[in-house]
Amino acid sequence: MKNFNQSNFFHRTGFLLNIIVIAFFISILTSYSQSYSPIGGWSAEVNQKLETFLDSTQHLKTRKVAVFDGDGTVFGQVPNYLADEALYLYADEHFRGKSDPYSVEKMEIINRMIDNGNNVSKEYVEDRVHFLSGLTPERIEEIGYDCYQRFYNDKIYPEMIELIANLKVNDFEVWVITASPELLYQKFLSEVLGIPKVNVVGVKSVVVDGKVSNVMIQPIPQDDGKANALETFIKVEPLIVGGNSRGDMDMLNKSIGLKIVVNPGDKKVRGEDDGEMNGCTVKSYWKKEGVLIVNCNDVPIPNVDFYTTKWKIRKNIAHLKD
Repeated sequence: MKNFNQSNFFHRTGFLLNIIVIAFFISILTSYSQSYSPIGGWSAEVNQKLETFLDSTQHLKTRKVAVFDGDGTVFGQVPNYLADEALYLYADEHFRGKSDPYSVEKMEIINRMIDNGNNVSKEYVEDRVHFLSGLTPERIEEIGYDCYQRFYNDKIYPEMIELIANLKVNDFEVWVITASPELLYQKFLSEVLGIPKVNVVGVKSVVVDGKVSNVMIQPIPQDDGKANALETFIKVEPLIVGGNSRGDMDMLNKSIGLKIVVNPGDKKVRGEDDGEMNGCTVKSYWKKEGVLIVNCNDVPIPNVDFYTTKWKIRKNIAHLKD
C-alpha cells in the first residue's frame, strides 16, 4: 500500500478549489453580461446607443418589454399598407362585378373606404373589420399571410429583424401594436418576427360561432388608442417603443426608456389636430425630442402590380435609405 502524502493531497485540493472559485466567478460575470450584435446598415453611433441602452437594462428584474408599430416600422408600407392590399385584392378576386347581395354589401364597404380616402382614420380602420366580418379567424389569417407572401416578404426590414434578435437575447418580450385587423397580421408577423401570435395586437373582433363579427373590442389601436391598447393588453410600461408616423406619437410617449422612430416623414407639416406635433413634421418633432431616428429602405418593388394601385388608392411616400 502506498503511503498517503498529506502535503500533495492538500496541494491538489487547494488547486482544485482555486479552479472552482475562478469558474464560479466567471459564471457570475457571464450571467450578468449581455450580448449585442451590431446591426448592419445602421451607423456605429446608432449601434452604440442601442448597445449602451441594452447594457443599462441587464440588472432589471421586472418584465422587459419592447413594443413596435407594424406597417412602416417593422416592414415596408410602399406603395400601401398590407391591410389595404389584402382587402382590395380579396375584393377584386371575390366580389367585384358580382350582383349577389353578399358581394354587393362587401363592395359597398370597399367603395365607402375609397370615398373616405383617409386610411389612417378610425372610420376607415373600422371598415376594414366590417369588410372581413363573416369570415373565420383562420381564413382571415390566411388572407393576410397570402398577401404577405405574394407582395411583402421582401419588405421586412432586415435591420429590425436584427434589432429584435438582439432584444430576445437580452430577455425582452417583443410586441407589435397595429391599427390593422389583428387576425390579418398575426400569422405572418408571428412567423417572421419569431414572437407568439398573442403578442401581435391589432383591431380585435368578437368571434361568434366561429365567425368574426362586426363587434370590435375597445380600445381601437389607432392614434391615442395605441397607447390605450398598450396599457390594456400588455399591462406594463415598455422600456422600448418604436414607431414611424404621427399615429404612433401617443404610444411612443409611453416609453420609459428608449424611443425609436423609423423613416419619419419630413414633408408634411402637422396641424392643430396633431396636438404637440402641431407646426412640425414628424421628423423635426422627434429630432427636437432627441429620440433615436433610424432609416430603412422602403421603395416600390420593380415589376410588381399592387392591387391598391389598380384601385387608385393614395400611395405612401417611398423612403430611400441614405
